[in-house]
Amino acid sequence: MELNIKEQLEQIRATAKDRLAQIGSSEELENLKVKLLGKKGELTNVLSQMGKLPPDMRPAVGQAANEVRAFIEERIKTAKQQLEERELLRKLENEKLDVTLPGKAHRAGKKHPCSVVLDEVKDAFISMGFTVASGPEVEYDYYNFEALNIPKYHPARDTQDTFYFTDDILLRTQTSSVQIRTMEKIKPPIRVIAPGRVYRIDEVDATHSPIFHQIEGLVVDKGITMSHLKGSLDIIAKKLFGENIKTRIRPDYFPFTEPSAEISISCFKCGGEGCKFCKGEGWIEIGGAGMVNPKVLELLGIDTNEYSGFAFGMGLERLVLRRYNIDDIRMLFENDVRFLESL
Repeated sequence: MELNIKEQLEQIRATAKDRLAQIGSSEELENLKVKLLGKKGELTNVLSQMGKLPPDMRPAVGQAANEVRAFIEERIKTAKQQLEERELLRKLENEKLDVTLPGKAHRAGKKHPCSVVLDEVKDAFISMGFTVASGPEVEYDYYNFEALNIPKYHPARDTQDTFYFTDDILLRTQTSSVQIRTMEKIKPPIRVIAPGRVYRIDEVDATHSPIFHQIEGLVVDKGITMSHLKGSLDIIAKKLFGENIKTRIRPDYFPFTEPSAEISISCFKCGGEGCKFCKGEGWIEIGGAGMVNPKVLELLGIDTNEYSGFAFGMGLERLVLRRYNIDDIRMLFENDVRFLESL
């Protein structure tokens, strides 16, 4: 019995050597491996007979079986390496690569015009001693309305056209909410701007969008007057649009400022003479401003006998329209690469 098993093992070794020498693909090699060494393979079938051997013969037969297994595994490993090398050479011969060809050019990106103007606005205000603040776009009703002297059922809320999630949570309609959060955390003197995205239910046209950006500013200090507001707006307008830019403020009404004013710049289409874009007025409104209502300051624990302040808010997109002589705000949101590259 021992001699018979050893003869079978030697036969498996010799057969494996011959078959491996004739292998032509990785698939054939894998099939042969399973046939020789698998659970139902030839070597496994021979080893299943060892239980019939006398105990004193089993070690010698076991050693011979391990030698045959090691021999086959080593030859399979060598055959696999040779196949991979042949397949790589065949692939290199079939695939021709001209290394002298130029690479594909990648189109370089550029800043969106809104980002360009926003960065310039930030730099201008920072040079005047302002810091930049930010706040959540999903806001509480308290910060967006009530703390700004716009209580529930106030008529001013009708003009905001707000996106509500619940009665107390909404998409902010103005970054004035950041001013409230700032005054909660910082004691005067305060000089801060709050740029960011805001949302209002609005019809889309050449000058309106339901999603747009505001740049809110706030100054609270001793002796602040309306003249400080006017001077700051004039400086910013000249830094952004040149020394010849014209600005105008007219009386207006906002619950969180008293007195309040409308901020306008001269129309870039007609130079102030009146055209279709500016609706014949010669001016384009870019935001509102005014002295911070004492009720707002008092609500936040700021002594109005000692401190006063001014606030303003400008639409970033309208500044961009003026800067690049664009007559349709929708072009800023359509992401037309041809348009962006033309700026």
